[in-house]
This record gives sequence, structure tokens and C-alpha cells, in this order.
Amino acid sequence: MATIHDIAQISGYSIGTVSRVINNRADVSEKARKKIEAVIREQGFQPNSSARTLRQSMSSEVYIVVRGIANTFLQSLLEKTQIRIGEHGESASVQFIKEAEDEVAVAAKIMQGIKPKGLVFLGGNTNTFRQTFSVFTVPSVLISADAESLGFDNLSSFSTDDRDAGGCAARALVSKGHRRIGILGGYPGDAEGEQSGNGPSLRIRGAVEELERSGVSFDFARDYEPCPFSAEAGYQAAKRLLSRTPDLTAAFAISDSLAIGAMRAFRDMGLHTPRDISLVGFDGIVPTRYTIPRLATIEQDVELLARRGVDDLLMRISCEGPAVHEKIPYRFVNGESIAQPR
Repeated sequence: MATIHDIAQISGYSIGTVSRVINNRADVSEKARKKIEAVIREQGFQPNSSARTLRQSMSSEVYIVVRGIANTFLQSLLEKTQIRIGEHGESASVQFIKEAEDEVAVAAKIMQGIKPKGLVFLGGNTNTFRQTFSVFTVPSVLISADAESLGFDNLSSFSTDDRDAGGCAARALVSKGHRRIGILGGYPGDAEGEQSGNGPSLRIRGAVEELERSGVSFDFARDYEPCPFSAEAGYQAAKRLLSRTPDLTAAFAISDSLAIGAMRAFRDMGLHTPRDISLVGFDGIVPTRYTIPRLATIEQDVELLARRGVDDLLMRISCEGPAVHEKIPYRFVNGESIAQPR
């Protein structure tokens, strides 16, 4: 049976435009409407009537919940997500929450009030989804974290392979000859995999596994410093880490915001990056292109994360379908912040 994705491909119009035709929206050109309706008839496409009835009782908006007020990467991801939603002729509202807050509980309150037709979660904690998301029926998508293991039929996810990427970051440092490497970022539970499904814990785990494969010792009590995802937090965490372990020659910060703060901390402690201490970040945010030195980092494809996440959500809003879980490729950006240890 044809899906809304098939109708979009055959007609040459976006999923959003097809959705508006299916739902008899007025904001579609007559040319597009006739073309899409013809393809629908040819393909024998049947929208899900029960899903349509449910949507008619809901708001016309998509709601976006962003977990992490100071996280620069999520700000960039939010911008791309909003743009993509707008390209489909849809509108969205945004709710920012702190990293320690429960995004599923916040979404539950939103559903009691405005009843959005779809939910987008940016920077989610998979543990909170595992515990309480089962009460939700609205189509939802988690972007930047992997929800496949949760098994919810209405929750798709699009994320970077954080574990593999964390290993890539560690490998870049080991390949330069570093044997004393620290890790910055995340929360105490992330350190030893208590939150095994979350991006931060997977980045840390991937890095530590790569160090172990390379014969590089890593002691969490000595070489790891947790902190929230902001430049200020990275600055303070780097100072704590270096004060405790001054023999480190390199560090992996699990977000670029942390790395930028850490780089300033190293400088204020009289250390030069990379001559005295090498540094790798994670995310590939725009400011890393202009730091001195330019930061080596794992670049996530923000454009593709947002596009795939939004397109999947709008497709499932228009026509019921299974949740999708996809890994979006990353790339290592070899900046100027890595050198051989002195």
C-alpha cells in the first residue's frame, strides 16, 4: 500500500504539502492540489481516518521541547528544526527546560493544555522516556538521542552514533602519541554507564573503550570531570581536572561548548593549546571554526538531523506509520588543537 512518502515522491511535492492536501487545508496552490489528488487516486492511497479524527481535536501546532538552555549545539539544532517545519508550511512552539528537568513531564503538561498534533524533543534523556512516555499517543520524535531500545511505536529517533564518535575522538588523540587523556562533561551517572542509552554516556563509553583497546589507562576518579553543557561549566571543570591531574597531555570534551570553556581555562592556567595540552570537542558548532586555535571536533550533521526528524514526524502526523530510528553520519574535523605531546 502506498504511503504519504510515496505520494510525495511521485508527485514531486513535499510531505508537508501532501499532508495539507490530505487534510483539506486552504494554503495549497490549485496546481499542487490537483497533482497530488491525481497521484492519490492512481496509487489508491487511503489516509487513516481514526488518526485524522484524533488530529482534528488537537492544536494545529507542533511543540518542541529543548532540554538544555545553554547548549549551543541544541540552539543550532532548534534553528534548523524550526526552519524545516516552516518549509512544510507548519508552525511550532518551543519550550526550553534545564538539563536536570524531566522533558516528558513537561510535555505531559503541554498535552493537557494546548494538545499539539506532534512533539519534537531535542537533547532528551532516554531514562525519562523509558519510565513515563508510555502514556503518550501523539506522534513524537527524539532528535540527537537514540530511542530504538525504548520500543515506543509513536516515538522515532534520529541521532549520531555517539559511541562510535566518542571512540573516534579518543583515537585522534592516541594517534598523536597521547597516553594521559582526560574527559570533560556529562553527569556522574554518565561516567560508568548508568545512563547507558544517553548520548553523553555513549560518547564517554566509546572514548574509554578506544583508550582500553590502545592500552591507555583511564581512571574515572582521576581522569574524568563531570559538568553541565556550557562554556562556563567547561571552564570550571577543566580547572578542577587539571588541578587534580596536572600530568594530562590531552582532553576530550563531550561538547564544543565545554571545549571552548576548557581552552580558556587552560590558557588562564598558563598552558597553550595544543603545545602543552591537546583538545578535541564534539558537535561541530559554528564558533569552533573561529577559535584560536581552531578546535578539532566531531561534527554532527545538524541539517540532516533536523530534516529527517521533521519529515518523519510530519509523515506520521498525516498518515500513521511505524517509528523510525536512524543514525546520521558524523565526520571528524581535524582542527589545530591537536599536536604530539612534548
